[in-house]
Amino acid sequence: MRLKKFLLAALAAAALAGTAAWFSLDKETRGFLKAMPTNRDVLFWSQSQRDAAFRALDRLPVLARARAIPAGGAPRPLPPGPPLPKLAAEVDAFMASQRNAALLIVHDGKLRLERYGLEFDAAGRWTSFSVAKSLTSTLVGAAIADGHIKSMDDKVSAYIPQMKGSAYDEVSLRQLLTMTSGVKWNEDYGDPNSDVARFNNHAPEDGVEALVSYLRRLPREVPAGKRWHYSTGETNLVGVIVAQAVGKPLSEYLSEKIWRPAGMEQSATWILSRTGREISGCCIQAATRDFARFGLFILDGAQVDGKSIVPAGWLAEATSERVGIGQPGRGYGYQWWTFADGSFMARGIFGQGVFIDPKRKLVIASNANWAAGASDKPTSEARHAFYRAVQQALDEEAAAGTSSRAPAGS
Repeated sequence: MRLKKFLLAALAAAALAGTAAWFSLDKETRGFLKAMPTNRDVLFWSQSQRDAAFRALDRLPVLARARAIPAGGAPRPLPPGPPLPKLAAEVDAFMASQRNAALLIVHDGKLRLERYGLEFDAAGRWTSFSVAKSLTSTLVGAAIADGHIKSMDDKVSAYIPQMKGSAYDEVSLRQLLTMTSGVKWNEDYGDPNSDVARFNNHAPEDGVEALVSYLRRLPREVPAGKRWHYSTGETNLVGVIVAQAVGKPLSEYLSEKIWRPAGMEQSATWILSRTGREISGCCIQAATRDFARFGLFILDGAQVDGKSIVPAGWLAEATSERVGIGQPGRGYGYQWWTFADGSFMARGIFGQGVFIDPKRKLVIASNANWAAGASDKPTSEARHAFYRAVQQALDEEAAAGTSSRAPAGS
């Protein structure tokens, strides 16, 4: 009888301890655990699993390890600006159709709109997916300005000797940034056997970075520089080159060059590969306000204390068309998507985006979980239509002379 009572008491204590541990977790981690995926491949998770995971990818090391990107102690202010009443209906429709977790519109340095959905809020972090590519690109410019990388025309094998003899041996850094390597790659997000689905799970040889091990096996399809072909693997290779050149992890270099000096409000994280290196084509977890601040940093010329962190003229090249993508009025720069009107954007699957329009001093940052999948074309075009609606509203406002009105409630 005493043993039975002891066991019952022990079980009760364990249950209480488990309950206490559960409620000690933040809401994002609890939500992720409730919707725990049965595999590591985010491309094939259910919508509810993605809803929970996109705000908590860095919470469970069993699924993914991450490295911190420390912020500084002085966040860049986002002062409120006047509301955008003409866009009220469009914003409501956009939030619903895109399944947006967050939407911020910053115009002329003022926060004109901030909305949240999917039970997300300003205190949370959402994953970037390929928005990270544009940050990685900016770090290339910084590494050139700092003297760590000599030239955009340096060859891959100059920084990664293990690529000698592979299809990437004579590919330049410029060709990687413009995705014109000519190396065969499958970016089909719906195909579990595609390169983009398989490379993160590749088991490398001893002593070889997992990505390098995977990419050096790929065959050449066309001559380098002759064709644009989207490849996340190539951005990840850019990240390896930058880390090798600067002699420190990308997270540390990003914090040093951008995250701290640009005045980010929260520390962020960067998901790591199996071999402990940042997956530079993907997966920075940050507050949407800080994604907007990154847009403002680029809009202001990537300047710190009045001096750009990238070489003169480099940012203009990076954010304008370097290669056509087969769509009228649209192109690709150095890991930025470009438009004929001079605007450009960083974008990621499932609806992540930072849209920048220098002419209108406009930044639109959004995070989402598209219902129709990773890269649904109608949903993507609806996002571009919303950008155009915002541009038109600002143009009409400027023509009417109403942009200087005080914020609502002031």
